[in-house]
Amino acid sequence: MPPHYSFISPGFCHHRLFFTPILSSLLSNINFRIRFTSNCFTDFQMREDNSILKENKPATFRLCNVSSFTTELLEIRAENPSFHVLFIPGNPGVIMFYKEFLERVYEMLDGCASVTGIGHIGQTRKNWEHGRRFSLQEQIDHKVDFIKQEFQNTEFPLLLVGHSIGSYISLEVFKRTQEQVKYCIGLYPFLSLNKDSLHQSLIGKLAGSQVLSTSVSAIVAVLGLLPISAIRFLVRMSVGKSYSSTAVEAVCSHLLQYHTMRNILFMAMKEFEKLAEVPDWNFIKEKQDQVAFLFGIDDHWGPISMYEEISKQVPEVALTIEREGHTHGFCCYVAGSVWVADHVVSIIKSRFKSKPLRSDSSLGSP
Repeated sequence: MPPHYSFISPGFCHHRLFFTPILSSLLSNINFRIRFTSNCFTDFQMREDNSILKENKPATFRLCNVSSFTTELLEIRAENPSFHVLFIPGNPGVIMFYKEFLERVYEMLDGCASVTGIGHIGQTRKNWEHGRRFSLQEQIDHKVDFIKQEFQNTEFPLLLVGHSIGSYISLEVFKRTQEQVKYCIGLYPFLSLNKDSLHQSLIGKLAGSQVLSTSVSAIVAVLGLLPISAIRFLVRMSVGKSYSSTAVEAVCSHLLQYHTMRNILFMAMKEFEKLAEVPDWNFIKEKQDQVAFLFGIDDHWGPISMYEEISKQVPEVALTIEREGHTHGFCCYVAGSVWVADHVVSIIKSRFKSKPLRSDSSLGSP
């Protein structure tokens, strides 16, 4: 989660980055191709050694119909990819918050991979689903349906990257798409409730109350009726002072809408219900060589206690603690987006660069 309280932003329960400031201001087997690990990562080494400039290519916004639901995507297509990175956001699941992050991932992968970020249904610029609210399970099903629709007949391996509750979603998607998904990276993962967090307790009460969630959504919607120039001014005078221009635009275009806020809070309520359960340690153990997590120092959504629990339950899983101070809501800041993107790419490179895989091999330890 972002610094201070952040109430709702890329990762509601997970990045809750902007909402409080605004209100306070106004009221198993892997079939990796040889070229993925040999040709592609040999090329990585050549480019780095020769200081060749990275390819800087902007992400393209696209609407996609997934199981009859209008879905917002950000895509960067490589001309000759060896694999595909699919990114799943937190809550809010507004994919525009992650534009700089996704572009940096693509840039640092030197054109070896196509990159796609998929937003959550119901948390879109327009009210495509006419006010329908979507649960955590429905968001998971949506991502599985997208993979089956877009990647069923592709030869390229798929790597999942998730942020906050998106990390939990990624693991659940991994369970159901093991033929396509070959690796999963969780960023500031929200995998279980933190009983020591006052913030989680307060947000849980808000999300679980029909009266409070409806009232907050209505207040947000009223703010969204202001002229766009006034909205930008208010956002910039609150959280926008430190946010990237992309994050400010995402707040203005997506978050100050009734249908979006209702979906954010409804999904949060379902998260709190589901994550009261113990994480699926058996699956993580089974895939311990295909999973990695990044934790933050002061992150109540993915606390150090969860880092320690994973270390205890599954000691072979790749774990890292971010000590640069970028916070849970990293995607709202250019520096955070760059650092976390570089970390993701470093995992990919170190994991596969030195260990070429045959198409019939299983993924072993690095």
